[in-house]
Amino acid sequence: MKLSRHVTLAVATASCVLALAACKPIDKDAAEGDKKAAEADKKDKDGALKIPGLATEKQQVSYMIGMDIGKSLKPMKDELDLATLERAIKDTFADKKPLLTDEQAMQVMQGFAQKMQAKQQEEMAKKQAEMEAQGKKNVEEGAKFLAENGKKPDVKTTASGLQYQVITEGKGPKPKGEETVKVHYTGTLLDGTKFDSSHDRNEPAQFMLNAVVPGWTEALQLMPVGSKYKLWIPAKLGYGEQGTPGGPIPPNATLVFEVELLEIVKQ
Repeated sequence: MKLSRHVTLAVATASCVLALAACKPIDKDAAEGDKKAAEADKKDKDGALKIPGLATEKQQVSYMIGMDIGKSLKPMKDELDLATLERAIKDTFADKKPLLTDEQAMQVMQGFAQKMQAKQQEEMAKKQAEMEAQGKKNVEEGAKFLAENGKKPDVKTTASGLQYQVITEGKGPKPKGEETVKVHYTGTLLDGTKFDSSHDRNEPAQFMLNAVVPGWTEALQLMPVGSKYKLWIPAKLGYGEQGTPGGPIPPNATLVFEVELLEIVKQ
């Protein structure tokens, strides 16, 4: 039975600090930048940085390690007693007889690991149920929207269910599935929430047509270079039941894009 990742990280912190001391920078530019930054900081006569509240190098190193351990243990802070944790560290440093035998420590570790694993599984099940409920809602809302949107005279619906509206019709060639294109675009959800935009990055996107979601692959091949289309992509042609886990696109989301095809990139 393995302990949680947070416990492992905390235990490994001190070893990582020692290991880092033996590492050499592999990025010359980064190393030079670090050197200049270090030189800019004022140091005392013993070489320690002048940091309020941390006068010596020992204090600074100790606080740095404590920060790292604290960040690692924060997700499980409700399960820990800081006073007892501090006592165990002090007892270990002082070579005092521990209150737990090795066998007891193993039993506690295994029991705690099982508890945390059960808690994690419970949280995952809850999130899965929430995703399924949201996905069902998005399917219903998407189907209703597309049914009404497809009735508009300037909106065309393909056999796959993709919907598009021509804003500007270009006069250039149409790309093929294996070609690379350069586009500007903005992507939103049905409620208008923007999740991506090349305009916000001030840089067009470039990609192979057969390397994106099916709705994009189909739509871009309908567009002559110089065109600007508005697209409505049903979930099955987008990111499907999963959406982008941990990202901005929920499960079964219908996506809306305004896409301008700038050029077909010559290989």
